[in-house]
Amino acid sequence: MATVLSRTPGSAATAKDPKGVPGPARVARRKALLHWVAVHALGVAAALFFVLPFVFLFLTSVMSDRQALTRDLWPHTWEWGNYAKVWAVPGFLTWWRNTLLYAGLGTLLTVVSSVPVAYALAKFRFRGRNLSLLLVISTMMLPPQVLIIPMYLFWARQLGLSGTLWPLIVPLAFGDAFSIFLLRQFLLTIPDEYLDAARVDGCGELRTLLRVVLPMARPGIAAVALFQFFTCWNDYFGPQIYASENPAAWTLSYGLESFKGAHHTDWNLTMAATVLVMAPVILLFFFAQKAFVEGVTLTGVKG
Repeated sequence: MATVLSRTPGSAATAKDPKGVPGPARVARRKALLHWVAVHALGVAAALFFVLPFVFLFLTSVMSDRQALTRDLWPHTWEWGNYAKVWAVPGFLTWWRNTLLYAGLGTLLTVVSSVPVAYALAKFRFRGRNLSLLLVISTMMLPPQVLIIPMYLFWARQLGLSGTLWPLIVPLAFGDAFSIFLLRQFLLTIPDEYLDAARVDGCGELRTLLRVVLPMARPGIAAVALFQFFTCWNDYFGPQIYASENPAAWTLSYGLESFKGAHHTDWNLTMAATVLVMAPVILLFFFAQKAFVEGVTLTGVKG
């Protein structure tokens, strides 16, 4: 008589697999992992390329002066007191105050002066609008070094404002070409129907701008504000020209160069000072990156 053997589902596949060979589920997970690595390898490499210098900067800033810039990349002892030493350097708080004044007030003036111009170039219909836009864009092609001599003579000789940051702050009250262009491109993405509805309800152009356009243009305004804040915060050329003769008007970018010259052998303190200068910008971008990316990516949707 023939004997009928009962087999449970999957027993045949298990019997055919040699001992030690991974099962189908494990093979699938391994393939998925290899696929993820292949797809994201370039991104991971790029991330490490950008992150590792910051890691090296931070680790060096908490090393002792003997260990800094040696083969030992990990601190033997964490010298957190380096930041206190940098903070206690005479003038460092003054550099912070001047930089916050320059970056904060400059950003505010740029946004306030650029929004109305961008709104007019984006939504108003008038003769010469394209020519006006072309003139605004053309100013971005002129390097600031070309105009620095006549501008310095004007601010220093005529107005007597050399040794201060006002020659850098006051011009921002008259708009910035890049900010105007970026805002204009963003405002083009706002449908005209919203503006027409506001005008039908009796809103004037100023009220339409304040009540309708500005709330919808927050990502673009945030992007422009961040761009301008970073530009002012990192500006070295302007303070060097106008404020170098007065240490009380130095900013962090120019003061850091002076600090480096005075502590050229103390690389741990130099790195700590660099971290203190970079940290506010990094934190600001980290918390505002969503609005920043949204404002930048939507500027080219409609031309």
